[in-house]
Amino acid sequence: MIEALLTDEQKALRDETRQFVRTVPRQLLLDMDAEKVLYPREFVIEAAKRNLIGMRFSKEYGGRGLDWTDEIVAIEEIAVLGSSLTCLFSLVSIIGEALDMFGTDTQKKKYLEPMLKGELFCAEALTEPRGGSDFFGATTRAVRDGDHYILNGQKRFVVGAEGADFFIVYARTGEGAPHKSLSAFIVERDMGVDAKYVYGLMGTRGGGAGRIVFRDTKVPAENLILGENRGAEVFYQMMIPERLTVGAGCCGGARTALEIAARYSNRRKAFGEVIRAFQGVSFKIADSITLLDAMRTVSYGAAVSVDKYGSTGYTRRLVSQAKKFCTDAQWRIVNDAMQIMGGIGYTNVYPIERILRDARLMQIWTGTTEVMNLIIQHEYYKEVLRKDDKVRDCENDATEAFAEDEKIYE
Repeated sequence: MIEALLTDEQKALRDETRQFVRTVPRQLLLDMDAEKVLYPREFVIEAAKRNLIGMRFSKEYGGRGLDWTDEIVAIEEIAVLGSSLTCLFSLVSIIGEALDMFGTDTQKKKYLEPMLKGELFCAEALTEPRGGSDFFGATTRAVRDGDHYILNGQKRFVVGAEGADFFIVYARTGEGAPHKSLSAFIVERDMGVDAKYVYGLMGTRGGGAGRIVFRDTKVPAENLILGENRGAEVFYQMMIPERLTVGAGCCGGARTALEIAARYSNRRKAFGEVIRAFQGVSFKIADSITLLDAMRTVSYGAAVSVDKYGSTGYTRRLVSQAKKFCTDAQWRIVNDAMQIMGGIGYTNVYPIERILRDARLMQIWTGTTEVMNLIIQHEYYKEVLRKDDKVRDCENDATEAFAEDEKIYE
């Protein structure tokens, strides 16, 4: 379905990305899942050489000056490699968003430009041991000391912690309301960051997820992004690429599982027939391809809106819907793929079990499904309760619509 919406340039980018994906060694994927590789630095370097990462950013800093609609086309193709490589590929766009939108010229030259060239590696530090979904309850603190800030605290589940040269870190710098007392910093590993790869993850392995600890870490004041106590503005902006990239990545993961299961169902025989002949199988395929096309459409539509309107309450709702819908739909598609394949799908003879393990995390990170629901309903209520004289008020299209005595609200 999305094919009809793509421009010739986007189709060329898709094919270019597919060519790169074909060059990624099979053994790298196996070694990452086995945690023999903890951070696939060469993958990021090669993607940067091909000018495939951070494509939305200005050519001045090494990007291609493309749109979100272009980038998510590429991300779906990258995602057939698994969620770890997709996340590392997307991190450049996520971290780059903060630098591009709010960074100084110096910060862009020092961090954004070499990041797009594959010379610097990045990560973002959001979650804390007591935090989880309560991002604004962060307790990591940054205290001004002359022309530096002194950071103390820790972050966990930091994807890329094992290999990152610098981190975007949120720390409390004020005593007021949580949304008005956090600041965003660029913190280099060599400034005194203790980073450890400590998690045995169920899936999404090999992306360097770890814990980072700050013990009197000294960060130059010039590494503050946007301004003191303005971290919420940076965070909300970064959530746009966070959730768009997850939605697009789920399209690639779901597509992979569905294609494997469909091909299997066309070969596997039971009761004298290939199993695709049975409605119990073929209807799962029909449901799954319908869901996949819906995922692509929701994801692409959200990207078009962000390209057109930027970061607004409306686009915040749309990217949250994309994240929620695509992660839930991928989970269903991959589960159905495993069901179609039966016992063999539960083994490592096929990659379905790895895709299933990867898919489960998508409903948790960068905002759980429940947090997405909170955002979606909150922004929708603001829209629907805003009076619009240009839209028909259908509430009065009932026979007794004006029986005010029957309309009791309290």
